[in-house]
Amino acid sequence: MEWETVIGLEVHAQLLTQSKMFCACPADYQDAPPNTRVCPVCLGMPGTLPVINRRAVEYVIMTGLAVNCEINEHTFFDRKNYPYPDLMKGYQISQFPMPIAKNGWMDLEVEGHTKRVGITRIHLEEDVAKMMHIHEPTGESYSLIDVNRSSVPLMETVSEPDMRSPEEARQYLTKLQSILRFIGVSTADMEKGSFRCDANVSIRPKGSTTLGAKVEVKNMNSTRSVARAIQFEVERQIKVLEQGGRIIQETRGWVEERGLTVSQRSKEVASDYRYFPEPDLPPLVISREQVNTLRKALPELPDALRERFMAQYALPAYDARQLTATRAMAQFFERTVGGNKGRAKAVSNWIISELSRLLAAAQKEVDDYPEATLKTWSTGINQMIELVDAGTISSTQAKAVFDEVFTTGKEPTAIVQEKGLAQVSDTSTLKTIIDDAIAGNPQAVADYKAGKDTAMKFLVGQVMKLSKGKANPGLVNGLLKGKLESLKG
Repeated sequence: MEWETVIGLEVHAQLLTQSKMFCACPADYQDAPPNTRVCPVCLGMPGTLPVINRRAVEYVIMTGLAVNCEINEHTFFDRKNYPYPDLMKGYQISQFPMPIAKNGWMDLEVEGHTKRVGITRIHLEEDVAKMMHIHEPTGESYSLIDVNRSSVPLMETVSEPDMRSPEEARQYLTKLQSILRFIGVSTADMEKGSFRCDANVSIRPKGSTTLGAKVEVKNMNSTRSVARAIQFEVERQIKVLEQGGRIIQETRGWVEERGLTVSQRSKEVASDYRYFPEPDLPPLVISREQVNTLRKALPELPDALRERFMAQYALPAYDARQLTATRAMAQFFERTVGGNKGRAKAVSNWIISELSRLLAAAQKEVDDYPEATLKTWSTGINQMIELVDAGTISSTQAKAVFDEVFTTGKEPTAIVQEKGLAQVSDTSTLKTIIDDAIAGNPQAVADYKAGKDTAMKFLVGQVMKLSKGKANPGLVNGLLKGKLESLKG
């Protein structure tokens, strides 16, 4: 039997607000000592009252607009009841029947064609506390709770079950992550937990329209892990069914080290959470005027920016995708090109290869650096292109020079002068060096005359050696070949 995979994703993103969702505690909990970003509200103390974070609501509206959603004019918060120890109140303030945004979509590029993935809803809720499980060398085990993360604004984006492969799921995640970063609502960093994904996976006979029992997979901390976990789960479910078993609706956890999923608990349904409207918060009315104001404030989104880069700068699709991965990278590219569109491809090559390599090694992004540093890099890349085009330094030397530009902030021209890297491009000087190389290597000359082309490479090496690596390789090859051919004649 042929099987079809059905995938839907639930993505949680922490929002970049200054304060928490329902209280005035700072939301910058990541590097804070445990339980120092807390107050009676996020501790869930009796008698406290939550207050809605306006900016968090605006960020969800902006996200909804960016992914083609309808924005509900009327919405409200609900209580979602479940008894986990990391939930301080015994319930989570969330949204169920009336989310802020609904009925959206994103287009993916899959195997040369466009695939549209529906977005069911985007709603707003609060994050939970963080559990830390301690295992002492003595064998004693216990758990601690850090409440700092509790009540940080959390936006959940729920897709339709429209994806059919792990690769489609990976593309969906990558694109959503890019959009959230572009509009500035979230860092969307999976490694730090500000962007988390649960995958609902099921299979069915090919051609069937009936959905199979879905399994929710959790605990994935990278887009690669999401794709691997889905692939494992698909293979596991097929094996179960082909051996005569049945798939039960459950939640499973991904174990990265072992490359498999393990059962955690039976999957809850909406009625298990006993949703009811949150009595301590008023309903929200979102005006069309507010929506239009936020729509106008949206920056140019990745898809539109990619198309513009291809049209305006004549860049290939690959370059445009790489340069629009983040808003900061796209802005850096345009600032470096400036008004010189003819240099766009060369600038793109330097950014995608050399700058990206150095950023990856430093484990940083473009926007982690101050304005003065970015200005130095832009100037440096333009100087590198000019130096290579003029034959002052080779492309290999240019890479080494740019490494120093990146780390020291010096200009390339200064580095080239300090290190004496300028290439010898004077024809008469090169001819003299070539004559010395030929005179000192008669056997190689004889080999070339006998038809051994490899002798040419040897002689080029000798010229470079005599010039201490400063001879212009392009000129050397042309002049040397002409000289050898004249001797051969």
